[in-house]
Amino acid sequence: QVQLVESGGGLVQAGGSLGLSCAASGRAFRSYAMGWFRQAPGKEREFVAAISRSGAITYYADSVKGRFTISRDNAKNTVYLQMNSLKPEDTAIYYCAAQGGAISYYTSNNPQLYDYWGQGTQVTVSS
Repeated sequence: QVQLVESGGGLVQAGGSLGLSCAASGRAFRSYAMGWFRQAPGKEREFVAAISRSGAITYYADSVKGRFTISRDNAKNTVYLQMNSLKPEDTAIYYCAAQGGAISYYTSNNPQLYDYWGQGTQVTVSS
């Protein structure tokens, strides 16, 4: 069992930056690949970024590539999402999720393959 708690959301102006954190409970954190997803009102949950168990491999949605950076600190059981050059269309609830085992390009962006989810944190970007 892994419990995930996101933090760091808030209100920011377009062009600004925001950093999210996701703290995981338990000793098995390094056994899980981690992902960030987001869901805007009236829209389906969409993939944002993912990172392998070691942190050596990352994947990004095209919409955030070059602006967002995912990272992890296995010693602190935490995964991060640094968001720069934010746009109003980035407004959503952001969720972190854990996927057991290795991750690939084909599994990283499928929310159904993730085993555990956090409660989400709101990010609002004003124009």
